[in-house]
Amino acid sequence: MLRHRPLPARAALLLAGILLIAANLRAPITGVAPVLAMIQASLGLGTAQAGLVTTLPLLAFALLSPVAPVLARRIGLERALFTALVLIGGGVALRSAGPLGCLYGGTAVIGAGIALGNVLLPSLLKRDFPARIASVTSAYALTMGVAAAVASATVFPLATHLGWSGALAAIVVLPLVALVTWLPQLARHSVAPAAVAPGRPVWRSALAWQVTLFMGLNSFIYYVMIGWLPSVLTSSGHSAAEAGSLHGVMQLASAFSGLLVGPVVQRMKDQRAAAVGVSLLLSAALLGLMLEPAWALLWVACFGFGSGACLILSLSFMGLRTHGPAQAAALSGMAQSVGYLLAASGPPLVGLLRDMSKGWGVPLVLCLALTLVIAWLGTLAGRDIRVPDGGSQG
Repeated sequence: MLRHRPLPARAALLLAGILLIAANLRAPITGVAPVLAMIQASLGLGTAQAGLVTTLPLLAFALLSPVAPVLARRIGLERALFTALVLIGGGVALRSAGPLGCLYGGTAVIGAGIALGNVLLPSLLKRDFPARIASVTSAYALTMGVAAAVASATVFPLATHLGWSGALAAIVVLPLVALVTWLPQLARHSVAPAAVAPGRPVWRSALAWQVTLFMGLNSFIYYVMIGWLPSVLTSSGHSAAEAGSLHGVMQLASAFSGLLVGPVVQRMKDQRAAAVGVSLLLSAALLGLMLEPAWALLWVACFGFGSGACLILSLSFMGLRTHGPAQAAALSGMAQSVGYLLAASGPPLVGLLRDMSKGWGVPLVLCLALTLVIAWLGTLAGRDIRVPDGGSQG
């Protein structure tokens, strides 16, 4: 396996490019929620039609994640990531054009670009930062979360002056800056198909499935809470304003978990204790929301931190549990395809369960049970072993 060992200045430029790519992997999607009511009023959308704006990117993640390793194998990691940024930037522009078809089409294109970035960044870290996978993963997860929080906080004020389309169009600055910063990487690395070989055998590895389901079930619960936390909180006596603020606290807590998790995980012989610990933090948060909703600030902060930490561990596992960038890209594509398919199904399924049970008790118990499954999967995915090259059981 060829490993690039850039000089410190080059490493700094590469790291800056990675962080700027990461800034594009949530913000173009999370920035829509604050102006969704404006979009509905402007285009005359029903609830189901508006919901597609949230669901389309997750479906794009699920469907296109397996394609990312193939693209990287053909044109190289750097050019594939450049393509991802072009798609995100083009999708942002198309989404802001105005008509409903542009809204949906642009959202889908953004999802396609984010899918490529989500899958290929772990492969790049495996190749260029093999000794610092957890810490660099934490840095880009933190950047991703902070950029998303900033986008969510600024898009509504912008929309009051520029309209929803102008506010969403402003997000194009993120992919444009990232594209300019990433250009030197295209000149430095040649296309090397052998460096990103096919990785389909990972689908036959037990360890790969343990990593995949660890990520997938965390994504399921996280997007359930993204979609339904305000309703859960208002049903337990909180005002709509309080629920909105607590929703923001959860997202910020998920971003800042990277400050602690990466440095700690980097020093561990294996990650079983960390995986179980953060999974049980999710359990405690959900139990607290059910039993002591008055302490919701504590519980949503714990949930956000735990879910963000699970994501960082999941992304780290894609490098730590594989033998090289080819296998890391394959495992990343597998985990994110299954994970985001689960994430896309979570909000509607839990919403249906809530309607059938006439309350949030049963859905929260289901999510609580899934956190225990995540903890069990963490004891397996956290072992210091690797997916076999031949795809045998691991």
